[in-house]
Amino acid sequence: MSTVETRYCYRHPDRETGLSCSECGRPICADCATFAPVGIRCPDHSGLRRTTRAVNRAPAPVAQAHRRLGATDALVTKILIAINAAVYVIGATRPGTSFFDPLSPIGYARALRDPNSFYHRLWLDAPEVAHSGWYRLLSSAFLHASIWHIGFNMVALWLIGAPVEMYVGRARYLGLYLVSGLAGAAGALVASPLVPTVGASGAIFGVLGAMLIIEHRATGRLAGTAMTLIVINLVWNFVFNGLGGNISIGGHIGGLIGGILVMLAYTHWGSRRRVGGVTVDLGAILGLVLVGVGSVAIAYFRVRGYA
Repeated sequence: MSTVETRYCYRHPDRETGLSCSECGRPICADCATFAPVGIRCPDHSGLRRTTRAVNRAPAPVAQAHRRLGATDALVTKILIAINAAVYVIGATRPGTSFFDPLSPIGYARALRDPNSFYHRLWLDAPEVAHSGWYRLLSSAFLHASIWHIGFNMVALWLIGAPVEMYVGRARYLGLYLVSGLAGAAGALVASPLVPTVGASGAIFGVLGAMLIIEHRATGRLAGTAMTLIVINLVWNFVFNGLGGNISIGGHIGGLIGGILVMLAYTHWGSRRRVGGVTVDLGAILGLVLVGVGSVAIAYFRVRGYA
């Protein structure tokens, strides 16, 4: 039976942490962390020297000193990317389907006519959800309309999701991603209930919302990398749709709000308890349940007229 080593911030030995510097691997607490686009940095590698009480540095194990983001970390992010890629290949290699653009105008029209087609069975729209298609709130988040669509989303998921996963841990991160996907689906149904929606963008915006809260906690400022990315993406969404595009702005905003709420629950309600010999994060579970149930409830009240 394996055990998990309890680690403490190398600058504050009394603070337990699950966070590591992506440069040197030393454990650091949230107050010492600088959240960068390519990882999390300790004060020694962020270029920032914070004034703190003098403490004895705890020696870091050699294995931790050689850890790098992308080598052994972010396992859940890698699995999510692999699942999205696998679903895309399954859908895009159907007979008569264009691999590079399976939901081109022709492909979309074909899928719309055939309720048994791969995309029609999994995409999100109010009538299908109302007719017992509640699984679509999540299944739609693993579909993508084109090679460019999935390519952009998966690059974004890696760049944003990997460092967030390092910060919150695998289990919390998976919950954040899935519940943000539910919130994004609810937002898409509120904004455009009759338009079939696909894509992981709602969940990715949720992870971006979590990054916003992490940055604020680490630096005390909202005007950082996450806020910049949020503003740029939302502006692009409105501009692109104004030019005739078809981006699910409701899905993006819904996922963003869901991710922010989940991360606020993580940071403010975090409380670990021993239940039956197992350590359970009750605050995280409560936050996930509330945001998840709230998202499903919003979806229910939006689609019930289409049953």
